[in-house]
Amino acid sequence: MTDGLVNYEGAIAALKQADSTLAGVIDQIGPCKLNQCQQTGDLLYSLAESIIFQQLSGKAAATIHQRFLQLYPDQSFPTAQDILATPDEMLRGAGISRPKVTYLKDLAQKILDGLPALEDLETMDDEAIIQTLIPVKGIGRWTVQMLLIFRLHRWDVLPVDDLGIRAAIRNLYGLPELPDRKTVEHLGELWKPYRTIASWYLWQSLCIST
Repeated sequence: MTDGLVNYEGAIAALKQADSTLAGVIDQIGPCKLNQCQQTGDLLYSLAESIIFQQLSGKAAATIHQRFLQLYPDQSFPTAQDILATPDEMLRGAGISRPKVTYLKDLAQKILDGLPALEDLETMDDEAIIQTLIPVKGIGRWTVQMLLIFRLHRWDVLPVDDLGIRAAIRNLYGLPELPDRKTVEHLGELWKPYRTIASWYLWQSLCIST
């Protein structure tokens, strides 16, 4: 669903009824603001940004991303052809690691080879999108799930491998250690079909934890 069709009130009411623990988190945090942190840009832009941001702090990643964009001063974002034509040394000079240079160029090549555009992906279900995109080097299930949540506005995504999600569940549900995938998936059954909204509240809970 697109953002314009999101009925946050209905989703939140359903989540609160399904899970009393999450209901307490929702009451503490207040209205969902997921629509205020959505990404823009085409598939190349979105995935290139995700690659650059991987395993870096937000501030450091944002600096490197800005340096990357400055390599192409005459346009808001490079084309796939532009990225392929950029010498590796120039990309490395912007602070992009050697593996990520490889990932960016593999992404650019796959875009040229016919990777579906965002408009095409929007017609596909979540798992089909994941399987379509993970053959790109450096793109795993988690990265595609972030695309589903923050760019394609899908409502029912639960990134079970996300460390923040796992830490929030441990904190809120009194677990002795980080939950494994099965535990997260089992708990997530309560939140269907609004697991994206639940995930947002779990992430936000980390900011209010003591």
